[in-house]
Amino acid sequence: MEEQAKEILEKTLKTKNRYEELNKLVSDPDIIADNRQWKKLVKERSSIEDIALSHDKLQKYYDELLDCQKQYDDETDHEIKNMFYEEIERLKKEIEKLVEDIKVLLLPKDENDDNNAIIEIRQAAGGEESALFCSVLYRMYSMYADKKHWKVEVMNLNETELGGIKEITFMVKGKGAYSHFKYESGVHRVQRVPETESQGRIHTSTSTVAVLPEVEDVEFDIDEKDLKIDTYRSSGAGGQHVNKTESAIRITHIPTGIVVACQDERSQIKNRERAMSILRSKLYEFYKGKQDEELKKERRSQVGTGDRSERVRTYNYPQGRVTDHRVNLTSYNLEGVLNGDLDQFIEALAIKDRADRLQNVG
Repeated sequence: MEEQAKEILEKTLKTKNRYEELNKLVSDPDIIADNRQWKKLVKERSSIEDIALSHDKLQKYYDELLDCQKQYDDETDHEIKNMFYEEIERLKKEIEKLVEDIKVLLLPKDENDDNNAIIEIRQAAGGEESALFCSVLYRMYSMYADKKHWKVEVMNLNETELGGIKEITFMVKGKGAYSHFKYESGVHRVQRVPETESQGRIHTSTSTVAVLPEVEDVEFDIDEKDLKIDTYRSSGAGGQHVNKTESAIRITHIPTGIVVACQDERSQIKNRERAMSILRSKLYEFYKGKQDEELKKERRSQVGTGDRSERVRTYNYPQGRVTDHRVNLTSYNLEGVLNGDLDQFIEALAIKDRADRLQNVG
Protein backbone atom coordinates (compact mmCIF):
# COMPACT_ATOMS: atom_id res chain seq x y z
CA MET A 1 0.00 0.00 0.00
CA GLU A 2 2.86 2.36 0.79
CA GLU A 3 4.30 1.82 -2.68
CA GLN A 4 0.93 2.58 -4.32
CA ALA A 5 0.55 5.73 -2.25
CA LYS A 6 4.06 6.85 -3.16
CA GLU A 7 3.39 6.22 -6.85
CA ILE A 8 0.12 8.22 -6.74
CA LEU A 9 1.83 11.08 -4.91
CA GLU A 10 4.46 11.24 -7.63
CA LYS A 11 1.76 11.21 -10.33
CA THR A 12 -0.21 14.03 -8.72
CA LEU A 13 2.66 16.28 -7.61
CA LYS A 14 2.78 18.13 -10.92
CA THR A 15 -0.97 18.77 -10.75
CA LYS A 16 -0.69 20.02 -7.16
CA ASN A 17 2.09 22.44 -8.17
CA ARG A 18 0.05 23.67 -11.15
CA TYR A 19 -2.93 24.25 -8.84
CA GLU A 20 -0.83 26.44 -6.55
CA GLU A 21 0.48 28.32 -9.59
CA LEU A 22 -3.07 28.91 -10.84
CA ASN A 23 -4.12 30.24 -7.44
CA LYS A 24 -1.53 32.98 -7.86
CA LEU A 25 -2.35 33.64 -11.51
CA VAL A 26 -6.10 34.16 -11.00
CA SER A 27 -5.28 36.82 -8.41
CA ASP A 28 -2.93 38.67 -10.75
CA PRO A 29 -4.45 42.07 -11.74
CA ASP A 30 -3.11 41.74 -15.30
CA ILE A 31 -4.83 38.36 -15.71
CA ILE A 32 -8.07 39.62 -14.16
CA ALA A 33 -8.08 42.48 -16.68
CA ASP A 34 -8.19 39.91 -19.50
CA ASN A 35 -11.58 38.37 -18.76
CA ARG A 36 -11.29 35.58 -21.33
CA GLN A 37 -7.87 34.48 -20.05
CA TRP A 38 -9.02 34.75 -16.43
CA LYS A 39 -12.09 32.57 -17.07
CA LYS A 40 -9.93 30.00 -18.84
CA LEU A 41 -7.51 29.78 -15.89
CA VAL A 42 -10.33 29.63 -13.34
CA LYS A 43 -11.88 26.77 -15.30
CA GLU A 44 -8.53 24.95 -15.38
CA ARG A 45 -8.07 25.45 -11.65
CA SER A 46 -11.55 24.10 -10.96
CA SER A 47 -10.84 21.04 -13.11
CA ILE A 48 -7.77 20.01 -11.06
CA GLU A 49 -8.79 21.22 -7.61
CA ASP A 50 -10.02 17.83 -6.37
CA ILE A 51 -6.77 16.13 -7.43
CA ALA A 52 -4.61 18.83 -5.79
CA LEU A 53 -6.55 18.70 -2.50
CA SER A 54 -6.54 14.91 -2.53
CA HIS A 55 -2.76 14.97 -3.07
CA ASP A 56 -2.34 17.06 0.08
CA LYS A 57 -4.62 14.75 2.04
CA LEU A 58 -2.80 11.64 0.86
CA GLN A 59 0.58 13.22 1.63
CA LYS A 60 -0.63 13.94 5.18
CA TYR A 61 -1.80 10.35 5.72
CA TYR A 62 1.37 8.97 4.16
CA ASP A 63 3.63 11.05 6.41
CA GLU A 64 1.58 10.07 9.47
CA LEU A 65 1.84 6.40 8.49
CA LEU A 66 5.63 6.54 8.17
CA ASP A 67 5.86 8.32 11.52
CA CYS A 68 3.60 5.76 13.24
CA GLN A 69 5.57 2.86 11.78
CA LYS A 70 8.83 4.35 13.06
CA GLN A 71 7.39 4.86 16.54
CA TYR A 72 5.92 1.37 16.49
CA ASP A 73 9.33 -0.11 15.70
CA ASP A 74 11.02 1.95 18.43
CA GLU A 75 8.39 1.41 21.13
CA THR A 76 8.98 -1.25 23.77
CA ASP A 77 5.82 -0.85 25.84
CA HIS A 78 3.33 -3.50 24.67
CA GLU A 79 0.18 -1.45 25.31
CA ILE A 80 1.50 1.65 23.55
CA LYS A 81 2.79 -0.54 20.71
CA ASN A 82 -0.76 -1.87 20.21
CA MET A 83 -2.06 1.70 20.02
CA PHE A 84 0.43 2.47 17.25
CA TYR A 85 -0.55 -0.77 15.48
CA GLU A 86 -4.24 0.21 15.50
CA GLU A 87 -3.39 3.68 14.17
CA ILE A 88 -1.26 2.16 11.42
CA GLU A 89 -4.12 -0.09 10.33
CA ARG A 90 -6.53 2.86 10.33
CA LEU A 91 -4.17 4.97 8.24
CA LYS A 92 -3.65 2.11 5.77
CA LYS A 93 -7.42 1.87 5.23
CA GLU A 94 -7.69 5.64 4.76
CA ILE A 95 -4.80 5.59 2.30
CA GLU A 96 -6.23 2.64 0.37
CA LYS A 97 -9.58 4.38 -0.04
CA LEU A 98 -7.95 7.68 -1.01
CA VAL A 99 -5.69 6.00 -3.57
CA GLU A 100 -8.75 4.48 -5.28
CA ASP A 101 -10.55 7.83 -5.21
CA ILE A 102 -7.56 9.56 -6.81
CA LYS A 103 -7.36 6.89 -9.50
CA VAL A 104 -10.90 7.89 -10.48
CA LEU A 105 -9.98 11.58 -10.43
CA LEU A 106 -7.01 10.84 -12.70
CA LEU A 107 -9.25 9.37 -15.39
CA PRO A 108 -9.36 11.60 -18.49
CA LYS A 109 -12.26 13.96 -17.94
CA ASP A 110 -14.59 15.08 -20.67
CA GLU A 111 -13.62 18.73 -21.08
CA ASN A 112 -17.26 19.59 -21.71
CA ASP A 113 -18.72 17.97 -18.58
CA ASP A 114 -19.37 21.29 -16.84
CA ASN A 115 -21.02 22.85 -19.90
CA ASN A 116 -24.65 23.50 -20.70
CA ALA A 117 -26.36 20.77 -22.75
CA ILE A 118 -28.10 21.18 -26.10
CA ILE A 119 -30.64 18.40 -26.57
CA GLU A 120 -32.42 17.39 -29.76
CA ILE A 121 -35.40 15.02 -29.66
CA ARG A 122 -36.74 13.78 -32.99
CA GLN A 123 -39.63 11.69 -34.20
CA ALA A 124 -38.49 8.29 -35.55
CA ALA A 125 -40.39 5.04 -36.20
CA GLY A 126 -44.06 5.02 -35.32
CA GLY A 127 -45.60 8.08 -36.92
CA GLU A 128 -47.82 10.20 -34.64
CA GLU A 129 -47.21 7.85 -31.70
CA SER A 130 -43.50 8.56 -32.00
CA ALA A 131 -44.19 12.31 -32.04
CA LEU A 132 -46.34 11.99 -28.93
CA PHE A 133 -43.53 10.10 -27.22
CA CYS A 134 -41.13 12.91 -28.13
CA SER A 135 -43.31 15.25 -26.06
CA VAL A 136 -43.16 12.75 -23.18
CA LEU A 137 -39.35 12.69 -23.36
CA TYR A 138 -39.17 16.47 -23.45
CA ARG A 139 -41.38 16.68 -20.36
CA MET A 140 -39.24 14.04 -18.61
CA TYR A 141 -36.00 15.91 -19.29
CA SER A 142 -37.56 19.24 -18.29
CA MET A 143 -38.66 17.79 -14.95
CA TYR A 144 -35.24 16.23 -14.38
CA ALA A 145 -33.59 19.59 -15.09
CA ASP A 146 -36.00 21.28 -12.68
CA LYS A 147 -35.02 18.84 -9.92
CA LYS A 148 -31.39 19.87 -10.50
CA HIS A 149 -32.36 23.58 -10.48
CA TRP A 150 -31.25 23.96 -14.08
CA LYS A 151 -32.98 26.21 -16.61
CA VAL A 152 -34.56 24.88 -19.81
CA GLU A 153 -34.78 27.10 -22.89
CA VAL A 154 -36.54 25.91 -26.07
CA MET A 155 -34.57 26.90 -29.16
CA ASN A 156 -36.59 25.26 -31.94
CA LEU A 157 -39.91 23.42 -31.93
CA ASN A 158 -41.89 21.66 -34.64
CA GLU A 159 -45.19 20.28 -33.32
CA THR A 160 -47.96 18.12 -34.77
CA GLU A 161 -51.65 18.97 -34.75
CA LEU A 162 -52.32 16.28 -32.12
CA GLY A 163 -49.87 17.78 -29.63
CA GLY A 164 -46.88 15.64 -30.51
CA ILE A 165 -43.41 16.88 -31.35
CA LYS A 166 -41.75 16.17 -34.68
CA GLU A 167 -38.56 17.79 -33.52
CA ILE A 168 -37.44 19.94 -30.61
CA THR A 169 -34.11 21.52 -29.74
CA PHE A 170 -33.63 22.96 -26.27
CA MET A 171 -30.81 23.99 -24.01
CA VAL A 172 -30.39 22.97 -20.38
CA LYS A 173 -28.41 25.65 -18.58
CA GLY A 174 -26.54 24.71 -15.43
CA LYS A 175 -23.10 23.61 -14.32
CA GLY A 176 -22.66 19.92 -15.09
CA ALA A 177 -25.76 19.64 -17.27
CA TYR A 178 -23.87 17.98 -20.11
CA SER A 179 -22.16 15.49 -17.76
CA HIS A 180 -25.61 14.15 -16.82
CA PHE A 181 -27.50 14.38 -20.10
CA LYS A 182 -24.73 13.00 -22.34
CA TYR A 183 -25.77 9.46 -21.43
CA GLU A 184 -29.22 10.06 -22.94
CA SER A 185 -28.03 10.03 -26.55
CA GLY A 186 -29.45 7.24 -28.65
CA VAL A 187 -32.72 5.55 -29.58
CA HIS A 188 -35.47 5.53 -26.94
CA ARG A 189 -38.17 2.92 -27.49
CA VAL A 190 -41.72 3.05 -26.14
CA GLN A 191 -44.16 0.13 -25.93
CA ARG A 192 -47.75 1.12 -25.20
CA VAL A 193 -51.32 1.14 -26.51
CA PRO A 194 -51.87 4.36 -28.50
CA GLU A 195 -55.04 6.35 -27.80
CA THR A 196 -55.98 5.87 -31.46
CA GLU A 197 -55.75 2.06 -31.18
CA SER A 198 -59.30 0.67 -31.05
CA GLN A 199 -58.36 -2.98 -30.42
CA GLY A 200 -55.97 -2.37 -27.53
CA ARG A 201 -52.87 -3.62 -29.32
CA ILE A 202 -49.47 -2.61 -28.02
CA HIS A 203 -47.40 -0.59 -30.48
CA THR A 204 -43.65 -0.10 -30.46
CA SER A 205 -42.34 3.31 -31.47
CA THR A 206 -39.02 5.08 -31.22
CA SER A 207 -37.67 8.58 -30.80
CA THR A 208 -34.06 9.67 -31.10
CA VAL A 209 -32.19 11.84 -28.64
CA ALA A 210 -28.93 13.65 -29.40
CA VAL A 211 -27.03 15.57 -26.74
CA LEU A 212 -24.33 18.13 -27.52
CA PRO A 213 -22.29 20.33 -25.19
CA GLU A 214 -22.69 24.05 -25.63
CA VAL A 215 -19.25 25.23 -26.70
CA GLU A 216 -18.16 28.83 -26.69
CA ASP A 217 -14.40 28.80 -27.12
CA VAL A 218 -13.74 26.56 -30.11
CA GLU A 219 -10.48 26.05 -31.94
CA PHE A 220 -11.86 26.96 -35.36
CA ASP A 221 -13.37 30.04 -36.94
CA ILE A 222 -16.76 30.14 -38.61
CA ASP A 223 -16.39 32.11 -41.82
CA GLU A 224 -19.48 34.16 -42.64
CA LYS A 225 -18.89 33.33 -46.32
CA ASP A 226 -19.55 29.68 -45.48
CA LEU A 227 -23.01 30.42 -44.08
CA LYS A 228 -26.33 30.51 -45.92
CA ILE A 229 -28.84 32.31 -43.73
CA ASP A 230 -32.57 32.15 -44.43
CA THR A 231 -35.34 33.91 -42.54
CA TYR A 232 -38.94 32.74 -42.32
CA ARG A 233 -42.02 33.13 -40.20
CA SER A 234 -42.25 31.19 -36.95
CA SER A 235 -45.13 28.74 -37.05
CA GLY A 236 -47.14 26.73 -34.59
CA ALA A 237 -48.84 23.35 -34.84
CA GLY A 238 -50.25 22.58 -38.26
CA GLY A 239 -48.32 25.38 -39.87
CA GLN A 240 -50.42 28.17 -38.34
CA HIS A 241 -48.37 31.35 -38.23
CA VAL A 242 -47.89 32.76 -34.76
CA ASN A 243 -45.61 35.56 -35.92
CA LYS A 244 -46.24 37.93 -38.81
CA THR A 245 -42.58 38.91 -39.10
CA GLU A 246 -39.80 36.75 -40.49
CA SER A 247 -38.00 36.35 -37.18
CA ALA A 248 -37.13 32.64 -37.48
CA ILE A 249 -33.62 31.80 -38.65
CA ARG A 250 -32.24 28.84 -40.58
CA ILE A 251 -28.45 28.65 -40.99
CA THR A 252 -26.73 26.25 -43.37
CA HIS A 253 -23.00 25.67 -43.01
CA ILE A 254 -22.12 25.10 -46.66
CA PRO A 255 -18.81 23.15 -46.27
CA THR A 256 -20.35 20.53 -43.99
CA GLY A 257 -24.02 20.73 -44.96
CA ILE A 258 -25.02 21.13 -41.31
CA VAL A 259 -28.36 22.93 -40.94
CA VAL A 260 -29.69 24.52 -37.74
CA ALA A 261 -32.84 26.49 -37.07
CA CYS A 262 -34.23 28.61 -34.26
CA GLN A 263 -37.69 30.16 -34.09
CA ASP A 264 -38.49 30.41 -30.40
CA GLU A 265 -37.64 34.07 -29.94
CA ARG A 266 -39.63 36.90 -31.52
CA SER A 267 -36.41 38.75 -32.22
CA GLN A 268 -34.49 37.76 -35.34
CA ILE A 269 -31.24 38.81 -33.63
CA LYS A 270 -31.86 36.52 -30.65
CA ASN A 271 -32.83 33.63 -32.91
CA ARG A 272 -29.62 34.14 -34.88
CA GLU A 273 -27.54 34.10 -31.68
CA ARG A 274 -29.15 30.88 -30.56
CA ALA A 275 -28.85 29.27 -33.97
CA MET A 276 -25.13 30.16 -34.04
CA SER A 277 -24.74 28.60 -30.58
CA ILE A 278 -26.19 25.32 -31.87
CA LEU A 279 -24.05 25.53 -35.01
CA ARG A 280 -20.86 26.00 -32.99
CA SER A 281 -21.68 22.91 -30.95
CA LYS A 282 -22.48 20.83 -34.04
CA LEU A 283 -19.32 21.94 -35.82
CA TYR A 284 -17.31 21.18 -32.68
CA GLU A 285 -18.68 17.63 -32.71
CA PHE A 286 -18.13 17.36 -36.47
CA TYR A 287 -14.47 18.39 -36.39
CA LYS A 288 -13.78 16.50 -33.18
CA GLY A 289 -15.31 13.42 -34.80
CA LYS A 290 -12.97 13.74 -37.77
CA GLN A 291 -9.98 13.94 -35.43
CA ASP A 292 -11.19 10.88 -33.56
CA GLU A 293 -12.01 8.85 -36.66
CA GLU A 294 -9.35 6.25 -35.88
CA LEU A 295 -10.91 5.72 -32.45
CA LYS A 296 -14.49 5.31 -33.66
CA LYS A 297 -14.64 1.56 -33.12
CA GLU A 298 -13.40 1.91 -29.58
CA ARG A 299 -15.73 4.81 -28.83
CA ARG A 300 -18.79 2.92 -30.05
CA SER A 301 -18.17 0.27 -27.39
CA GLN A 302 -18.08 2.87 -24.65
CA VAL A 303 -21.03 4.14 -22.66
CA GLY A 304 -22.68 7.30 -23.89
CA THR A 305 -21.15 7.54 -27.33
CA GLY A 306 -24.36 9.01 -28.71
CA ASP A 307 -24.55 6.53 -31.58
CA ARG A 308 -28.17 6.80 -32.68
CA SER A 309 -28.22 3.24 -33.96
CA GLU A 310 -28.11 2.04 -30.35
CA ARG A 311 -31.38 1.19 -28.61
CA VAL A 312 -30.48 2.63 -25.25
CA ARG A 313 -33.70 2.42 -23.26
CA THR A 314 -37.18 0.92 -23.42
CA TYR A 315 -40.28 2.36 -21.72
CA ASN A 316 -42.92 -0.36 -21.34
CA TYR A 317 -46.26 1.11 -20.26
CA PRO A 318 -48.31 -2.11 -19.79
CA GLN A 319 -45.72 -3.51 -17.36
CA GLY A 320 -44.87 -0.13 -15.84
CA ARG A 321 -41.14 -0.65 -16.35
CA VAL A 322 -38.17 1.14 -17.82
CA THR A 323 -35.07 -0.81 -18.91
CA ASP A 324 -31.70 0.64 -19.83
CA HIS A 325 -30.06 -1.91 -22.09
CA ARG A 326 -26.52 -0.57 -21.66
CA VAL A 327 -26.36 -1.42 -17.96
CA ASN A 328 -29.17 -4.02 -17.80
CA LEU A 329 -30.97 -1.89 -15.22
CA THR A 330 -34.76 -2.09 -14.88
CA SER A 331 -37.03 0.15 -12.83
CA TYR A 332 -40.69 -0.64 -12.24
CA ASN A 333 -41.40 2.97 -11.41
CA LEU A 334 -42.32 4.13 -14.92
CA GLU A 335 -44.37 7.05 -13.64
CA GLY A 336 -41.50 8.29 -11.47
CA VAL A 337 -39.00 8.04 -14.32
CA LEU A 338 -41.29 9.94 -16.68
CA ASN A 339 -41.59 12.59 -13.96
CA GLY A 340 -37.84 13.12 -14.04
CA ASP A 341 -36.46 10.50 -11.65
CA LEU A 342 -33.50 9.64 -13.89
CA ASP A 343 -30.64 9.63 -11.39
CA GLN A 344 -30.58 5.84 -10.93
CA PHE A 345 -29.97 5.35 -14.66
CA ILE A 346 -27.51 8.21 -15.08
CA GLU A 347 -25.51 7.16 -11.99
CA ALA A 348 -25.38 3.53 -13.18
CA LEU A 349 -24.15 4.62 -16.62
CA ALA A 350 -21.53 6.91 -15.08
CA ILE A 351 -20.30 4.07 -12.84
CA LYS A 352 -20.05 1.69 -15.79
CA ASP A 353 -18.21 4.31 -17.81
CA ARG A 354 -15.80 4.87 -14.94
CA ALA A 355 -15.25 1.13 -14.35
CA ASP A 356 -14.53 0.54 -18.03
CA ARG A 357 -11.95 3.32 -18.10
CA LEU A 358 -10.37 2.30 -14.76
CA GLN A 359 -9.30 -0.94 -16.39
CA ASN A 360 -6.85 1.09 -18.43
CA VAL A 361 -5.35 2.85 -15.41
CA GLY A 362 -2.18 1.40 -14.02
